[in-house]
Amino acid sequence: MAFASRLSVRAVSLTLMSLAISPFANASMGNLGTSYGVMPVDVATAQSMSMFNSQVSATYYNPAYLTSDPRGELTTGILHAEQELRSANPNANGDILSNSPSQHVLIGMKTNLGSLTRYDHPIYLGFIAGVEKYGKEMLAFSSETSETGQFLQYGKEPLFLNIGAATPIWRGVAAGASVRITLDATAKLDAVSTLGGETSRERLSVNAEPSLKTILGASADLGSTFCPDMDCYLQGWEVAAAYRSKSSASTTIDSNIIVTQTIPDPGLSLAVSTIDSFQPETLVIGAQYGTENWRIGGSIEQQNWSDLEKEFSSDTVKDQQSVSQADRIRFDDIVIPRLGAETHLTPNLALRGGIAFEPSPLKTTRNPEINYLDTDKIVLGLGLSATYDRTRLLAHPVRFDLGYQYQQLQDRDFTLVDTTGSETEVRADGDIHVFSGSVTLKF
Repeated sequence: MAFASRLSVRAVSLTLMSLAISPFANASMGNLGTSYGVMPVDVATAQSMSMFNSQVSATYYNPAYLTSDPRGELTTGILHAEQELRSANPNANGDILSNSPSQHVLIGMKTNLGSLTRYDHPIYLGFIAGVEKYGKEMLAFSSETSETGQFLQYGKEPLFLNIGAATPIWRGVAAGASVRITLDATAKLDAVSTLGGETSRERLSVNAEPSLKTILGASADLGSTFCPDMDCYLQGWEVAAAYRSKSSASTTIDSNIIVTQTIPDPGLSLAVSTIDSFQPETLVIGAQYGTENWRIGGSIEQQNWSDLEKEFSSDTVKDQQSVSQADRIRFDDIVIPRLGAETHLTPNLALRGGIAFEPSPLKTTRNPEINYLDTDKIVLGLGLSATYDRTRLLAHPVRFDLGYQYQQLQDRDFTLVDTTGSETEVRADGDIHVFSGSVTLKF
């Protein structure tokens, strides 16, 4: 009877979890902006020139660069990421562990709010949103343990939402700030259940509160700053820096269950708290040099993943208190170099590409029960932009962008440990193909 009661309570708890967490979504500590890139320019340059992208994705990468184009902007786009993540015995061909795609619909807008004031000083406001499964899933994530292994950074992504503002300060220098909005969901259930799992007198409440995480950016056109009225060797050079605070989505579930003839009032309390889509504290510096017909640039990005160890201490799904100190998950802070270039084939056609190397932040290769897998990645991108001038009704040209990205996950060996303590040696690798397109209207 005690065994049956545990099954009943577990069934109620899992039912409640399904209300708060979207089913069939892979666990992921990834994010649309850092895993792939937001707009086609970001995808195509492996995010190497995202610090100097004048589109609305600047609200995530470098809010200050919203000032680079004084015109307003409305952008819509899609992103499709095909993932083939493999894990198998080192002496065998890789078995596909996950191949569910990530599919985002994107919309963004930028406008100058300076016209609302009596002062002739521009203040640019921008926002961008991405919704999974082409707009159908806003809370697409799960949190789980695994005996067969699960990849750390890939899967479906929850709502991606950024809002920011920027203004020029002095002779080519601009500053901006934005917030990344994530959701902290809480759910509470009180119910009476039979041993068969049938509930009655249920009382359920679910709430989701926004959590705001800061992004700061600054950029400078060195030619405009140091020699605005004459030619000098600094013309064409731009530098930028950005800071993103850590963020994550979270779900907290509390339930109190009375099981008829088994667990009397006040009942059995169950509590689950978990995080997903963790994004580390990040510092980025970048530079680019450009002429009328081409530009080249790059960035160095530091991501402080070691903070995730502290976050897991309060995660009941990925409970690290139940394992020995030696077996607890460890993360490294990592540095990512990125390099990209763009050239104008014609006045209305531009070709761009980029490359990046992303080391894995997962330090440990043996993580009992959770069994996270993660590898170093080589990222290559290629893209095209076309501007259509002959618009009969619109005041400005229409811009079309396409971007493709390939990520090669390098081989890495792990030891999987199941709930019985049995160990299995596996080798993780994978291939990811990302396709992105957008249409931009200026106003």
